[in-house]
Amino acid sequence: MRYKLTIEYDGRPYSGWQRLSEGPSVQGALEDAVEKLTGVRSDVTGSGRTDSGVHAFGQVAHVDIDKPFAPQRLADALNAHLRPHPIAVLQAEAAAPDFHARFDAKRRAYVYNVLCRRAPLTVQRGFIWRVPRALDIAAMGEAAQRLLGKHDFTTFRDSQCQAKSPVKTLDVASVQGDERYVSFSFEAMSFLHRQVRSMVGTLVEVGLGKMTPDDVAAALAAADRARCGPVAPPDGLYLARVDY
Repeated sequence: MRYKLTIEYDGRPYSGWQRLSEGPSVQGALEDAVEKLTGVRSDVTGSGRTDSGVHAFGQVAHVDIDKPFAPQRLADALNAHLRPHPIAVLQAEAAAPDFHARFDAKRRAYVYNVLCRRAPLTVQRGFIWRVPRALDIAAMGEAAQRLLGKHDFTTFRDSQCQAKSPVKTLDVASVQGDERYVSFSFEAMSFLHRQVRSMVGTLVEVGLGKMTPDDVAAALAAADRARCGPVAPPDGLYLARVDY
């Protein structure tokens, strides 16, 4: 049977979602848990990759398991075998045989959180980006609207990105918050490598008064990576939801 898994994880201990020859991965930890449960090594296919240090509230994956399980029992068993990894299967569901976590996804939603304060982080270290002073929410919100729609996002594309095309359609780009907490939300069918972190880093430059919304529009139109602001760290980024 094919099962759909909804997964939450703390990305700090891992090289990212994707299984690699070196370094621990979220995918690898899940595949280890499936093997411990079934005795068979099986691929766990995710909706997409997340980088080292990036977290998830709602990553989605599928896995094929020969032995039938009640969905809740499968989730509980995988969670038992995942200990002590900071990974949790929130839900397991029976899926159609041709369901594909990556190719069937219609929209992916990311959230990026920022804390504005001078003091260093303690309990939130690794889970939020600290910016030492307040940001201009209205200016960042206006700049975010310039990114909406279908564009060549080369400016916000990592040099190592393997996507065939830099053209993507950004359906949602919003900024909410106050003088202390700021949350950026982005939704699209798919994203380029480090696109969200690149957009956030650039929008924060607007919030700090170092760029204007018009500068962001011009940087996007230039399709030039050199026009991108500093790339935001992975700490504040969460894969929040995948829609099918």
